[in-house]
Amino acid sequence: MITTRSSVDAAVNIADLRRLARKRAHKMVFDYIDGGAEDEQTLRRNSAAFAGHRLIHKVLTGVDHVDPSITLLGECLPVPFILSPAAGNRLFHIEGERAVAKAANDIGTVYSLSTLSSVSIEDVAKLTAAPKWFQLYVWKDRALVKKMLDRAKGAGFTALILTADFPIAGQRERDIRNGFTIPPTVGPKQLIEAMRRPAWSWDYLRSEKIRYANISEDTSAVSLSDFVAEQLHTGFNWDDAQWVLDAWGGPALLKGVMHPADAQRARNMGFAAVAISNHGGRQLDGEAAPLDVLPAIRHSVGPDFPLILDGGVRRGSDVLKALLIGANAVSFARPYLYGLAAAGFHGVQRALNILSEELKLSMALAGLVDLKTLSPDMLIRPSGGVPKSRKAYNDG
Repeated sequence: MITTRSSVDAAVNIADLRRLARKRAHKMVFDYIDGGAEDEQTLRRNSAAFAGHRLIHKVLTGVDHVDPSITLLGECLPVPFILSPAAGNRLFHIEGERAVAKAANDIGTVYSLSTLSSVSIEDVAKLTAAPKWFQLYVWKDRALVKKMLDRAKGAGFTALILTADFPIAGQRERDIRNGFTIPPTVGPKQLIEAMRRPAWSWDYLRSEKIRYANISEDTSAVSLSDFVAEQLHTGFNWDDAQWVLDAWGGPALLKGVMHPADAQRARNMGFAAVAISNHGGRQLDGEAAPLDVLPAIRHSVGPDFPLILDGGVRRGSDVLKALLIGANAVSFARPYLYGLAAAGFHGVQRALNILSEELKLSMALAGLVDLKTLSPDMLIRPSGGVPKSRKAYNDG
């Protein structure tokens, strides 16, 4: 399928972009974006958790101008969402990370570059004047880690995202069945699927070699689990995290936190924020959704420590619910990756605009002029109770 600009423009929501991505992208590519671990219970729960919360609107508030802007880690952002890091974007579309960085720049929000990106730190840095953060996986070789940190800082990345929930790769059964590797291994199954997706295949054939651009010039084709076992430091612990903080010497987030005690420890260690995440349901299946644990984590760290909710966001109303429950912002990857796989830059741009416009509409319909006027009595939790606002935690 050749995805036209008009078909992307006609996408009404993220689900529409997902359908376009499924039609255009190679099956192993779409399943890598779309899939989760084992039975994918956690993957489904991440999004389903939002449906259990009910919004309550207020009237006569004068919503002729709605302002969804926030300040996060000293950055003034026009929207309360940032783009989560994702590996190997050029496999999804020839434009890869370049398209995502440009789209983030256009909307003015944070772009997060993965350690395992298919475009280098330095090349991405040239593409966006908006805030950019660098995501780190911890390698066995500390000299390599330090080199990456120095490169990111030298290229103008202002904050570090340390991913903590990836000591080993989860059992991603779609990837195993599809024989997914980066770079791709060409076999009969891949060739058959490539013939079914000519637009993706043409892009792939005329593209420069897809590799982990920050690692080496010639990375062999391996499965994700093999790569992690060979290269990443599975024994990584809190002492190592302190070393990373010291080596970076700037604002840093700990991503992959799900337990309140871990969030509290991260705050006490000196992390500037925590991203509540279960790696998009791609690691431990059967785990709670980030939204489910957000209230307890907010309570553990107090009202002023920044929390980013990562996982399950598919609607602007999801963003609003997360903020009402206690998040300072949300982050996501799948929504923009669907757009990328469907149509490159234009698809990513469409995904971000959809969520931005949905959020503004939800705010207006809820009677919110801006996010400073969020009120905890505007949301009912599944239990029937009303969540405390961040301010309310000052009183216990």
